[in-house]
Amino acid sequence: MPDDAAAARAAAAAVEEESAFSHPAVEPDGTAAYGDHPDQLIDFYAPHGERVPGEPAPLVVVLHGGAWRAPYDRRHVTPFADFLARRGFAVANVEYRRGAALPAQGGTGPVAGRWPETFDDVAAALDALPALVREALPQADPRRTVLTGHSAGGHLALWAAARHVLPKDAPWRTDAPAALRGVVALAPIADFTVAEKLAVCGGAAGQLLGGEAKFAERLPYADPTLLLPTGIATTLVQGRADLVVPQAVAESYADAAAKSGEVVGLTLLEDVGHFPLIDPAADACAVVAEEIAQLAW
Repeated sequence: MPDDAAAARAAAAAVEEESAFSHPAVEPDGTAAYGDHPDQLIDFYAPHGERVPGEPAPLVVVLHGGAWRAPYDRRHVTPFADFLARRGFAVANVEYRRGAALPAQGGTGPVAGRWPETFDDVAAALDALPALVREALPQADPRRTVLTGHSAGGHLALWAAARHVLPKDAPWRTDAPAALRGVVALAPIADFTVAEKLAVCGGAAGQLLGGEAKFAERLPYADPTLLLPTGIATTLVQGRADLVVPQAVAESYADAAAKSGEVVGLTLLEDVGHFPLIDPAADACAVVAEEIAQLAW
């Protein structure tokens, strides 16, 4: 029965989410500020575990998800950051300004992200990172940097890697591509138009851009599908059973990349939903680490 199948998928998704959020937060080895706002912070995790002694470790920059909303900060991905550190990576877990908490019923105002502050912060963090890493993570090799992010953070990872192809009047535009080995975007909100049609995260992409009145105007500055090709190796990892950010969103980005002449990897995981990608207890998380390693080493 269709209703029974939908209920089973929802139940499985709930179990996955509970597992991903069951891990205690892992304190970083150090924290540095990249600006004056309390949210302009980066946590650093030193490599250990599988690292070869004396060999510089690739650097993984993590951008957390949570629909760009304030209740979801970097703490929920600290177990994922620690998981990567135990795989031998040096890790930088970036915080950034997010939107307000969900309003009461009938409330108004933006609830997902802050324009332009969310983008200001990601750009500033990436610009400040090389100097901060030299001080905080001397074990890291910034020449082997991979950018990753989950959900809304996957969007920000794709966006940050595309700053050199932003419109010329964009304040975040860079003259050259970022010095990255690649991007691994996890269930990313990668196509804002498709995401809005599917009401992903309650219309979070539209809220991030300031609502319907600003959506079309700001889309060229924020939507990864309009910032192609980047010339940077990119892989998307997506669960086929994802009910939060459906597979169609990632597929649309991959299609847009192909039309631009760029090949983007798309790893689709059977019977996997949204949260196992960042859950150290899930097999999908090991797949993510391997995708990162393929680009980093």
